[in-house]
Amino acid sequence: MNTVEKIEHWGDVHHAKWLDVIRIILGIIILLKGISFVSDTSVLKELFVQNSVYSFSGLVAMSLTHIVAFAHLAGGILIILGLLTRFAVVVQIPVLLGAVFFVNISQGFSPLNSELWLSVLVLFLLILFWIVGSGPYSVDHWMKTHPSK
Repeated sequence: MNTVEKIEHWGDVHHAKWLDVIRIILGIIILLKGISFVSDTSVLKELFVQNSVYSFSGLVAMSLTHIVAFAHLAGGILIILGLLTRFAVVVQIPVLLGAVFFVNISQGFSPLNSELWLSVLVLFLLILFWIVGSGPYSVDHWMKTHPSK
C-alpha cells in the first residue's frame, strides 16, 4: 500500500459524519462562485489581466476564465453530491492556490479583504476533503456499499 492509499484509507476510516455537512456547504460555495463567474466573465477576465505575473493576452485570459468557471461549476456539483470527491477537490486546489497567491494577496492581508480569507478557508477545506474523502452521506459511499451485480 503506497502513501496515497494509506492516506485515503485513514480518511475513510476516520471521517466524522458532521463533516458531510461541511462538504456540502463547501460545494455550494464553490458552485455559487462558479455561477457568479459565468454571469459576469468580464470581472474574472480583468482579474487575470490586472493581477497576473505574466502578460496575458485577451484570448488567454478569456480561456482561463472559462476553465475556472467550468471547474467551479462541475467541481461544486461533484463535491455537493460526494461523487468523485477527491478528484473534484484536486481539480479545485490549483484554482484556489491561484486565487490566494496571485489574485487576492495583491489586495493585502487586511481583515477587510474577505475574498482572501474566504479563499484561504476554502483551500484549507479542499485539502481536508482530499485527505478524509467524501464521507458516509455521499454517492461515493453509496456506490461502494451497493456494488452492481
